[in-house]
Amino acid sequence: MPMTFSISTTTPLFTTSWTPTSTGQYAGTCIFLIVFAAMYRALLSVRFNFSDILLASFKRAGDDQMVMYAADDDTKRSHRRRPWRAGEAVLLGVVDVVIGAVSYLLMIAVMTMNVGYFLSVLGGIFVGSVAFGHFMAPRSAAH
Repeated sequence: MPMTFSISTTTPLFTTSWTPTSTGQYAGTCIFLIVFAAMYRALLSVRFNFSDILLASFKRAGDDQMVMYAADDDTKRSHRRRPWRAGEAVLLGVVDVVIGAVSYLLMIAVMTMNVGYFLSVLGGIFVGSVAFGHFMAPRSAAH
């Protein structure tokens, strides 16, 4: 495995079936990586706000137990631990598995040592941070 960056436009991505044969296909692959990395940042923001998203869905569904819990003021809620629920844990596990899979696929793209793929992943992370970073900023600054 080469340990130097290359600028080849025919570097396979994930499988030999996905080998760009033209400049347009290479550009399309780079655009895919940008969108994929931005989706990774979107998934991280979903994970970061998972409890709030789940609570909003329970409110819409009419789950009184969750709504009563949410009605407590923030100081009480921050000192109380939420009860463990199997459904929530499974959903959270699914989100974590998807985030892990996406992050490993991005790592494989970077490990091709192709400059275009590497810069596309970095560009996608930047685009995703600009687009979705404000969903994580207040909480991450507080911790």
